[in-house]
Amino acid sequence: MRIYPFFWCLLLLSLAVAGQPVGPGASQPRQKTAFQTSSPWIPEIDVRSDVAIVYGVSDRRGLTFEQRVQSWRDHGYQAAFMTGIAWGGYFDYFLGSWDGKNHLGVGQVTQHGDTIWHGKNMPYIVPVPSFIEYMKSAVVKRVIDAGITTIFLEEPEFWARAGYSAPFKEEWQKFYGFPWRPQDASPENTYLSNKLKYHLYYNAIRQVSDYAKEYARSRGLTVKAYIATHSLVNYSSWKIISPEASLASLPGIDGYIAQVWTGTAREPTYFDGREKERVFENAFLEYGSMLSMTAPTGRRMYFLTDPIEDWPRDWADYKKNYQATFTAEILYPTVDHYEVMPWPERIYTRPYKLANSDSAVLIPSYYSTQMQVMINVLNAMPVSANRASGVGTIGVLMSNSLMFQRFPTHNGYDDPQFSNFYGQTLPLVKRGIPVQTVHMENLAYPATLSRMSVLVMSYANMKPQSPSVHRYLADWVRRGGVLIYCGRDDDPYQSVMEWWNTGGNDYKTPSQHLFKLLRIDPSKGGQRFSVGKGFVYVVRQDPKEFVLQAGGDSSYFRLVRQGYEQDARAGTLTIKNNFYLQRGPYDIISVLDENADSRPYVVHGDVIDLFDPRLPVLAEKTVAPGEQALLYDLGRVGDKGQPRVLASASRNYAERVGIRSYSFVAKSPVNTVNSVRVLLPSQPVAILLTDSRGQAVADVESSWDEGSHTEWLGFANSPDGISVELKW
Repeated sequence: MRIYPFFWCLLLLSLAVAGQPVGPGASQPRQKTAFQTSSPWIPEIDVRSDVAIVYGVSDRRGLTFEQRVQSWRDHGYQAAFMTGIAWGGYFDYFLGSWDGKNHLGVGQVTQHGDTIWHGKNMPYIVPVPSFIEYMKSAVVKRVIDAGITTIFLEEPEFWARAGYSAPFKEEWQKFYGFPWRPQDASPENTYLSNKLKYHLYYNAIRQVSDYAKEYARSRGLTVKAYIATHSLVNYSSWKIISPEASLASLPGIDGYIAQVWTGTAREPTYFDGREKERVFENAFLEYGSMLSMTAPTGRRMYFLTDPIEDWPRDWADYKKNYQATFTAEILYPTVDHYEVMPWPERIYTRPYKLANSDSAVLIPSYYSTQMQVMINVLNAMPVSANRASGVGTIGVLMSNSLMFQRFPTHNGYDDPQFSNFYGQTLPLVKRGIPVQTVHMENLAYPATLSRMSVLVMSYANMKPQSPSVHRYLADWVRRGGVLIYCGRDDDPYQSVMEWWNTGGNDYKTPSQHLFKLLRIDPSKGGQRFSVGKGFVYVVRQDPKEFVLQAGGDSSYFRLVRQGYEQDARAGTLTIKNNFYLQRGPYDIISVLDENADSRPYVVHGDVIDLFDPRLPVLAEKTVAPGEQALLYDLGRVGDKGQPRVLASASRNYAERVGIRSYSFVAKSPVNTVNSVRVLLPSQPVAILLTDSRGQAVADVESSWDEGSHTEWLGFANSPDGISVELKW
């Protein structure tokens, strides 16, 4: 087929605007943004991300899995696949049509003999060999045969309260070599039970991902496999066991989706003696823990957030908390891949209540417009070398074993609302310090501690999985690091059967081994110890004590400040009530409440308010404590004579600059309203909008802002595209 030069230029420009590679030797299309859906394409949910992640391999009435996949490809999407690895609509497996055997007995079972269900005939699974084989032959093979080369295995979850089924008892015998023990009988049994749950899903994912790679190679394809998982912070808080950080070492795993959203981040926490929701702060810590889990490994990370959540609430509640989690995710400037939403079909096509009302309506236009502006910000969001304001070289040590001690309670020792973790982190976050979380499992990577000046740790709620952890920590301290160890070391898990009290070791607590390597003896008194070029503080309080009582964090924070300023000689530890990040043209701001400083954060200069669906240009933006803002700074726009779309509630294609004209095609879901702010050299004298049939679009709003040289347009969206032409 002959392509004429003019048409070829337009094609190249159109593809470039759409974010697709062009020209000979172009790489694979980008997969920067994605969403997951169990629906076939419908115009109400055409959100215009790069990838549509088709959920589940099952056929529907009148629609096969392959047809669902093709419906998205037919509308310009790359198709990926996601399915649960611990639960799912695997009714042919559960009910026996796959191999002639009923497998409902593989469900996770509690002490009371109850199966934990995800839905009707859909248990949470003990991943026995037959289930792993089913996932390979009945799910993954079919997906790859459909030409899909990006696979997401979702939520490898084993509930802490489970561990009493016959299949689990069989796996216990195989793994430990001695008969099953009930986890409620002792702390050691709990610890061993949860280690086994961890191993079972690690092994299941290893086998399924290895099979995916091998089968794809046999078909001449290259498959990438990702894990979609809640954060270690959330799983520990919610008492769920998952392999988490260990999966990054598997050759068959290419990365993760960090499943953080309002539903996880609004879990109440204690701070200053008060239990309440702290959505932004919690989300910030969740995203940070996911990033630190993978950053040293080079694996790709997608950050997810959700404009609504699983629990029914009202639209105003969804909007407020979505802004909080969205701000938290974009405050991490090294991540620029996003799952922009799960389940668009429930966001756009299901009614929820209005605030202070029993009336349920579909998503209000003000919220859908704002949401789509935010999604298209993610389509453009750049990686940045900048970092969130404040001291970023203070870390808190984490381990997968945080999940092992959460249920049940033994010997009266309790950790309300996961407060041993939040006791180390929230006193810093609430003072405007972007504390980093550091994964114990990654200490072997030199980059893990390379930027840390102060590291806080505790064995009140986790335990080291190997003695090598302490060697890395001791070496880091001797090179000049400052370690703050917080803990009474009297929780019932200190004496579980582990490496520090077996194989020739006879330490009563794991910290004794660490202190021996550091050559310090806190039992003889003292709190501060000089070790090589560094220092160690030993605080005989469990971190939960810092947040369960009002003002309980003051002495802890004084030690952190002393360690940072005097021992690490890292400068002044700045205290403030906000986080700010400049990322390309975007200003990202969160102002913290529960802070001695109650002043708002004020931005001066022409900015577009991207959380306002009208996209106003403001000379000043004031952000109050407890609020967030996302702004487009017009002062950072280069070549202001070049027309361009600065912000919009649509994804824009076929951009074309004429001698005195500018045009593009805007696409977004039907039944939503667009809001576009366009930079132009001069005020337009003609604004022409036509639909895909060439008909003029009615009810177009427009206004010119002379100070910023921008035109604002508002009009009804269409997934088929609205052609916009501006002449001046």
